[in-house]
Amino acid sequence: MELVIMADTHVPKRARDLPEPLWAAVEAADVVLHAGDWVDVSLLDALTARSRRLVGVYGNNDGPPLRARLPEVARVELAGLRVAVVHETGPRTRREERCAAAFGDCDMLVFGHSHIPWDSVAPGGLRLLNPGSPTDRRAQPNATYLTARVAAGRLDRVELHRLPPR
Repeated sequence: MELVIMADTHVPKRARDLPEPLWAAVEAADVVLHAGDWVDVSLLDALTARSRRLVGVYGNNDGPPLRARLPEVARVELAGLRVAVVHETGPRTRREERCAAAFGDCDMLVFGHSHIPWDSVAPGGLRLLNPGSPTDRRAQPNATYLTARVAAGRLDRVELHRLPPR
C-alpha cells in the first residue's frame, strides 16, 4: 500500500494550489494522509476527488467549514498498520514520550504544525512522522512531503520529497 503524507498546505493562503509533483503522487497513491492546516475547504474537496482514499484532520488554521467535516484526531488501520493522524503534538522537547503515552496503541503517528520534517521512533516503537509543508517551507531549505509504503502491518519505506523552489 502506497501512502502520500502531507500537512500544512495552507491553500490558498500560502499557495494557489499544491505543487504538480505532489498532485502526481496523490493520484498514484492508495491512501493520502493530511495532518491539518488546509485553510480552505476547496482543497479538501479537490483531494477527495483526486485520491483513492483520504484520511485527514483539521489544524489550528482551519475554520468551522473544515472542522465540521474533519476530526481533530483520525485513527485508521492500513494494511495492518495502526495509524493516527493529528495536527499538533506540542513542543519538540519530550515529543516521543508524550506521543507514546497518548498513542501507544498505534504503530505510526502523522503530525504537522511545525512545517519541519520529522522522523523518529518513540519508546515502545511508535514511529512519528511530520512531512513538513509542500507550500510554506518557512526556515526549511525546501518545501516537502512524504511518501511511504506499508506491507503486512509494517512501515516498509519512508521517503522525504524536497520540492523545487516556486
